Amino acid sequence: MKKIGRTLIYIFAVFWAFMTIFPLFITFLCSLKDNDGITLGMFSWPEKFMWSNYTQAFQSAHILQALGNSMFLAITSTALTILIGIMAAYVLSRKKFKGRNLIYMTFLIGVMVPVHCTIIPISSMATKVGGKNQYWFLILTYTAFALPQAIFLFTGYLDGISRELDDAARIDGCGDVLTLFRVLLPCCTPIISTEAILAFIAGYGELIFGMILMSDQSKYTVARAMLTFTGGYKVSLGPIFACIIVAVIPMIAIYIAFHEKVQDGMLTGAIKG
Repeated sequence: MKKIGRTLIYIFAVFWAFMTIFPLFITFLCSLKDNDGITLGMFSWPEKFMWSNYTQAFQSAHILQALGNSMFLAITSTALTILIGIMAAYVLSRKKFKGRNLIYMTFLIGVMVPVHCTIIPISSMATKVGGKNQYWFLILTYTAFALPQAIFLFTGYLDGISRELDDAARIDGCGDVLTLFRVLLPCCTPIISTEAILAFIAGYGELIFGMILMSDQSKYTVARAMLTFTGGYKVSLGPIFACIIVAVIPMIAIYIAFHEKVQDGMLTGAIKG
């Protein structure tokens, strides 16, 4: 029975891997076709390899520049999310004060707020404070939407860490800052890695606010740059798929580098939360 169970698990794992990789493979094939080849035979082998789609992606959409912009925005917003989130979670987890539960519930409500409901208010705020075509405003927007989830994960994880570490740190003369960053932060590496991946992906692939807040082509994000090939009467699908392939490479590389910590953070957070 154990052998049968293992065999079924292996079959399921192979099937799942195939279902995960297959869309990326089809995307790569479509990046080498023209519109007719994609619409009439998306799953077929290209009759002619159109590497010119990648040339258009680099020249017309400036995909490398957009890639750099998205990387900068995603990394910066992720760093802010981690820094602010872990400090807020420390206060909510380790400090007892009136209104603590209300503040925590407010952050939880923030997780449920639909992004699209905030488009008009955020656009109006950007106009009033001069945030249009400014990286700092887009970074703050990404951070604001990522913080509720980060605080929820960090607070649950810190609740599962023994308070004896805090007591030992205070005996050694550590205040709140040293206790958090020197004692507790190393213990939170798995959940920090998990939230970092989630926040990075959310910021890296975001489109709505990138469209609303950025009109300068030199500041386009990856998702916004892909719209270069869409017009009123024609959509060039091949170059769009080429942009997707170029854009997904950093995300794959980052996930491969940190996937073990992400899995550890998910499992440990589920147990401790």
